[in-house]
Amino acid sequence: MSKWKELAFEVLNGHIISKEEALDILNSTDMELLELLHGAYIIRHHYYGNKVKLNMLINTKSGLCPENCGYCSQSSISSAPIEKYRMVDKDTILKGAEQAYQLQAGTYCIVASGRGPSNHEVDQVVSAVKEIKDKYELKICACLGILKPEQAAMLKEAGVDRYNHNLNTSKNHHDSITTSHTYQDRVNTVELIKEAGISPCSGVIVGMKEKKEDVVNVAMSLRVLDADSIPVNFLHAIDGTPLEGTKELNPRYCLKVLALMRYVNPTKEIRISGGREVNLGSLQPLGLYAANSIFVGDYLTTSGQETTADHQMLKDLGFEVDFVKETVQ
Repeated sequence: MSKWKELAFEVLNGHIISKEEALDILNSTDMELLELLHGAYIIRHHYYGNKVKLNMLINTKSGLCPENCGYCSQSSISSAPIEKYRMVDKDTILKGAEQAYQLQAGTYCIVASGRGPSNHEVDQVVSAVKEIKDKYELKICACLGILKPEQAAMLKEAGVDRYNHNLNTSKNHHDSITTSHTYQDRVNTVELIKEAGISPCSGVIVGMKEKKEDVVNVAMSLRVLDADSIPVNFLHAIDGTPLEGTKELNPRYCLKVLALMRYVNPTKEIRISGGREVNLGSLQPLGLYAANSIFVGDYLTTSGQETTADHQMLKDLGFEVDFVKETVQ
């Protein structure tokens, strides 16, 4: 039995991965990659079988953000030529929900740029969410930035199931990526949404000139935070941002990162997110032996893979979309 398969069974028996073991995963040789993924798949299959959750997002407000996040084309310090617009109307959000439903995306993610939402923007989301819930029964994930307690309560009451606020990177590396808010601000937001009774979604962006120890540390921080869903983004460096031209990743390392997330957070939804097409390339299907969730459609300011290609990929793998269509009224 390979050491990775043995470690997988230990995890299923309650073993908590140490930092040394986690670092060994990232430092494993490419010769070990298939064995590493086999171990990750044993864990993934135990909790999720061969089902894959599909997520689709809508960018309801683009650019116009005062923050200085080095990876983001929407930040105040970015010169990337992106479309900029204020909060879209409710009908636009509803049309996105209909598209998500047709694509069998069980989770519809409503995203807006900015440090945090205004009360008017929260009202707009709340109004849309109530209609979406009545018509489509989709799971709703909101991603609106740093929340106030009363805003979190409003989202919960409206039927928002999940709230995304990524840690993005380790505490030690955070100030190298942004200084307009702190790492603790991000942790506090995740704790706030948990207190409001909303399922926490928090993840990472890999490839931002961090060390392997940073990737391990943020994986373990997400375990401590008890994030239910962990999106794993791979930097798609955009011209006009401080990280322009950064290209540190290769597909094999990306697969090791996904395996790491599964070993460290065995019971959680691990989602292959932004940058998968660029960074995983032809090895994208292998990522789903560790992860059990992907985005379909486009991302915030970058394009995704054709949705028909995503569905074909799952069919070729013998995997099943985790989606039950409700009757639309």
